[in-house]
Amino acid sequence: MKLDKKIDYSINLLRKAEPMALRLDPENGFYLAFSGGKDSQALYHIAKLAGVKFKAHMNLTSVDPPEVIRFVKRNYPDVELIKPKMSIYDMALKKHLIPTRTIRWCCAEFKETSGAGKVTLTGIRNQESKRRAKRNEFETGKNGKASFSGTFDQWEEHEETMAICVGGKDKILISPIIYWTERDVWEFLNEVVKVPHCSLYDEGSRRIGCILCPMSNYKQKIKDCQRFPHARHKWIQTIQKLIDGGYINHNFQDAEFGFNWWISDKSFDKFYADEVLQQKIDFEL
Repeated sequence: MKLDKKIDYSINLLRKAEPMALRLDPENGFYLAFSGGKDSQALYHIAKLAGVKFKAHMNLTSVDPPEVIRFVKRNYPDVELIKPKMSIYDMALKKHLIPTRTIRWCCAEFKETSGAGKVTLTGIRNQESKRRAKRNEFETGKNGKASFSGTFDQWEEHEETMAICVGGKDKILISPIIYWTERDVWEFLNEVVKVPHCSLYDEGSRRIGCILCPMSNYKQKIKDCQRFPHARHKWIQTIQKLIDGGYINHNFQDAEFGFNWWISDKSFDKFYADEVLQQKIDFEL
C-alpha cells in the first residue's frame, strides 16, 4: 500500500475512534504518548491532519537523552513533559533489581501506567520487531494482558462488549501508524509535513530511547557509555548498592564486572565463561 493510502487509513481510524476518546475525556480527547522519536512525531502530525482532539504527553524516565528533551521543548512546546516521581536508579533499588531485556520493568513503571481511563494513541509499528509484528491497531486489556486485539471496525461490531470494557477501566490503545514502514515514516516527516527531527538520528541512531536502554544492542550501549559517562557511573553505583544489600544473586562482588555483564547482551554464564577465557589468554600472552 502506498503512503498516501496509509495516511488516509490512519486519519479515518482516528476520526472513527474520536467519539470514544471524547466520551472518556471530553476535555482532551485522545491521550497521545509522545517520545520525541520519529514514530511519535509521525503519530502527532497524523493526529493533527485528522483534526481530532488530543493532548500529547511525554513521560520522562530520568535517563532521557538531553538532545531529545531539548528537541521536544523547542519543536513541540505543547507536549506535556511528565517528570518521574522517582529516578530509575532509585526504582532499581526499591525493586532490588536492575531492568533487563527479559524483565523490563522500566517501561511498565515510567511509560505504560499513563493514560489509564483514556484512549491512548501510540506510535508502535509492526515492522519494528517480532513482538510488535503481532500487535494490532486497536487493543484493550488489563495488567498487560489483552482482552481484545484487532481492527477498530471489528471492535465496533460488539458495542455491548465495548461498553463493558470502558466501564471496567480497561486500557485502550490505538496505533494509527502500525502498518507504516520506517521508510513511510521518514517520507511523511520529510516530504509531507516537512518537520525537523532530533539530531541523534543524524549521528547514526536508528531509534531514540533511554540512555543504556536494556533493549538497545551492545554497540549502542557502548556509545551511550562514551557519550553519557555519568549514566554509566550511576548504574555502577546502583549495582554496588544492590550487591551490598545482598540482592545480586550472581557470583560477583565487583559492580563494574556486573555492569559490563548487564550491557553485554549475554547470559551471565556465557559472559562469565568468556571473561575467564579472556583472562587466561591475557595471562598466557
